[in-house]
Amino acid sequence: MKIEGQTFLVSGGASGLGKACVEEICRASGNVAILDLNEVNDKEMTKELSVSTKFFLCNVLSTESIASAVKDAVDWSKQTGKPLRGVVSAAGVAKPAIILDRHGKAFSLDAFDFVVNLNLRGTIDLIRQTLEHLSQVDPIGPDSERGVIVMVASSAAFDGQKGQVSYSASKGAVTAMTLPMARDLARYGIRVVTVAPSLFDSKMTSNMPDKVRKSLEGAMEFPKRAGHPTEFAQLVRQV
Repeated sequence: MKIEGQTFLVSGGASGLGKACVEEICRASGNVAILDLNEVNDKEMTKELSVSTKFFLCNVLSTESIASAVKDAVDWSKQTGKPLRGVVSAAGVAKPAIILDRHGKAFSLDAFDFVVNLNLRGTIDLIRQTLEHLSQVDPIGPDSERGVIVMVASSAAFDGQKGQVSYSASKGAVTAMTLPMARDLARYGIRVVTVAPSLFDSKMTSNMPDKVRKSLEGAMEFPKRAGHPTEFAQLVRQV
């Protein structure tokens, strides 16, 4: 997908992997609508990236909040003359908990719902609302492509570790949506891809206990380290 002169929506774009994607798109001369709840981080980013970005307050747990952010972002893309070409759904959360603790007490269903609703429902809600606009833009390039949807899953979708029941469930479902969604959208010239990263340095992983982090790093081959957000963003740029 051509990035230069186009606009992309990035949820969770004020920190971590989402922020790295925002910076990568800007380096490629694209515009980015940052959808996030973190206005403090965004003020610093927009100062650095100037007119290439604009922040839109968005809570992906709220359909109404997503609708407002998407509408305003699409209006901005029209004002700048840089048409909407895709969305990177990078907003996500993990709340590790084993299903039965050492006392035989089951984990909180509210916590499970929170993770699944944010990672899964928030992803599909943002995408479905963006698609109503993306499907209407003029196709470009030799393949008559309208745009691309990039979803963020996790290696936990395939190789979940202890305490990752809710996270693995949400990311596994995101992965499972990819192929049917791609088939649904082929007629519109819209591609769908999902990236499933392993351990990366981010705000979410920074909250991991050292023991958990070392355990995950111990399962790696080479290099034995977490990925850098810039490395993730370079991959997203290529899709």
